[in-house]
Amino acid sequence: MHKRTKIRIAVFVLLVGMACMFTAVVTDHWAVLSPKVEKLNQTCEAAHFGLWRLCKKHIYISSENYVQGHGCGPISLPGDENCTYFGHFTPGQDTEIFEYKTQKEYNISAAAISIFSLAFMILGSLCLMGSCTGGGAGRDYLLKPAGMFFAFAGLCAFISLEVMRQSVKRMIESEDTIWIEYYYAWSFACACTGFVLLFLTGIALLVLSMPQMPRNPWETCMDAEPDQVE
Repeated sequence: MHKRTKIRIAVFVLLVGMACMFTAVVTDHWAVLSPKVEKLNQTCEAAHFGLWRLCKKHIYISSENYVQGHGCGPISLPGDENCTYFGHFTPGQDTEIFEYKTQKEYNISAAAISIFSLAFMILGSLCLMGSCTGGGAGRDYLLKPAGMFFAFAGLCAFISLEVMRQSVKRMIESEDTIWIEYYYAWSFACACTGFVLLFLTGIALLVLSMPQMPRNPWETCMDAEPDQVE
């Protein structure tokens, strides 16, 4: 396969990875938390959250949609939803204070790291655009920082994922929590996909920008003919 074709495939995969990461950052379905259902034919309060907001949903649980041993939900059931940004949330009861402080401490870190990921994606995109408009050796030269920036974006996405996972783990394992059940939702899956695509494709782009390996054993990398992207 020609080098130019490989780079085009890498750019397409990077676009998919950036779309997944951007979707994860702006949505609120990283994790879903469910409390214990005390009584049937009453409303219970489930929650889902992302990097910026905590959303609580009042769901009516009847005997038809209740599953024995499971918590409130599923979150897809209809109900009134109230979303609050972490920076403007005023806690009330002790349990809510614990939830808020736990989420705010971790989510500020995860959100800040995700911003770094977006910044690296922007820098990588600028290098790719410069590579497309440039020519000759300058085109290959700009592919190197582009690959590094996208790989760094993937690493930041991974760190943000781990911080969020620790946040959920701390809430579930605490004695003060009301949540008995949790699962990671589609925003978390988007972030995982973005991490894999950005990191691996960034490394691949970096490898593609390297000088051509010598064809003969007596050649050095400097002696080999340059393999420019047309």
